[in-house]
Amino acid sequence: MSAEFDFDIIIIGAGPAGESAALNASKHGLKVAVVDNLPEVGGSCTHSGTIPSKALRSAVSSYLRFQQNPLINKSKTAETLKFQDLRINAQGVIQKQVDMRNRFYLRNKIELLKGHAEFVDAHTICIKQQDEKTFSISAANIILATGSRPYRPDEINFNHSRIYDSDTILNMDHTPRKLIIYGAGVIGCEYASIFSNLGIKVDLVNTRDHLLEFLDVEISDALSYHLTDQGVIIRHREEFDHVETRKDGITLHLQSGKRIKADALLWCNGRTGNTDQLNLKVAGLEANHRGQLEVNEDYQTSVDHISAAGDIVGWPSLAGAAYNQGASAAAFVRGKKAISQLDQVPTGIYTLPEISSVGKTERELTDAKIPYEVGRAFFKDTARGQISGQNVGMLKILFHIDTHAILGIHCFGDEATEIIHIGQAILKQPGEHNTIRYFVNTTFNYPTMAEAYRIAALNGLNRLGE
Repeated sequence: MSAEFDFDIIIIGAGPAGESAALNASKHGLKVAVVDNLPEVGGSCTHSGTIPSKALRSAVSSYLRFQQNPLINKSKTAETLKFQDLRINAQGVIQKQVDMRNRFYLRNKIELLKGHAEFVDAHTICIKQQDEKTFSISAANIILATGSRPYRPDEINFNHSRIYDSDTILNMDHTPRKLIIYGAGVIGCEYASIFSNLGIKVDLVNTRDHLLEFLDVEISDALSYHLTDQGVIIRHREEFDHVETRKDGITLHLQSGKRIKADALLWCNGRTGNTDQLNLKVAGLEANHRGQLEVNEDYQTSVDHISAAGDIVGWPSLAGAAYNQGASAAAFVRGKKAISQLDQVPTGIYTLPEISSVGKTERELTDAKIPYEVGRAFFKDTARGQISGQNVGMLKILFHIDTHAILGIHCFGDEATEIIHIGQAILKQPGEHNTIRYFVNTTFNYPTMAEAYRIAALNGLNRLGE
């Protein structure tokens, strides 16, 4: 470390990207400081995003399995599950995550500083603590990993007691009878699934023609069907006009002239990077209109010694990818090549049932004029699916007609986000090792959901007459 600086690296943000960057740097002998403005480590991923929403989803899933189990006498369970019950479960998971991550910092001798950080100059950070005390630290290198927050349009009063975003919904102290969710992206669809399975009437307002248009069409259609079957009213091609509030609810006015009344509104229309209070200008940086920073393949910004990782660099804005990005940014600071592999990032959507995919969709392959065939396995036809009662779902493999190379894998159903990784591992293999015949020639445990790969592979090869 140069004598003129306090640290080798200052990392701003203690979410997935910041944590992995700090651990990578510290384990290789660098002196590291992490600055974060939340009371506890973990970032929005742990406190208001991935962890709490997935904990809520898991609790609802367990409740549904209990209700659907024919061996259980439902007359003994008269109580109805409330949203507040789910919040308690989520808080327990969050605390376990915080305790674990605190141990990471302690064991690796990483200095953790709490407070608001902003640039004084390109190498110096001023930290303002809750008691208004300020102090400055400097480093040869800086990694920005400040994450993102829900986008809030100015014309909506988010201080109203019945208007929420995907962060504040976790503090909702009542269970609405009817909820409007504006924005049918991943977060909007996940919460629509959670709340509808609690018996809440949900209107899901989608600004596009179809749900999650980046998905394979067949999977998107399946999601639409199951959300509708769960009682969700999906309103496509609608645009926000304004919100009318009252003490006990809201009325959403759409540009089409529709007026939808509900007990609460959940706004899920986009996110923005947490860069607006960093005083980037004095460091020679400027964020785009979405609060994001442009980086190269090594996660280096336009200022050589400043890197960025996680949500503030944009796509894919996933916690799993952020871990790789943070470690890659730290590796680059150490003079190593970035280790992040984002060419085949799986999509994980935690609706009920789950959705996960990796690789190309049918639309993409058709547009590229690549000859492909489809192999399918329906969960209802697998022994494990029949035993566990998980009859909803499908595994779909897209492969090249001539080479049999796997081109894309799409899964809809219970544990889809786990099942996808088997296919991802084979999809990533080079040359002749990436082939659908792997699933035919490999012995799978029986009965398992993984066996769906063998069934889908046989189905696809049968289509070719092989």
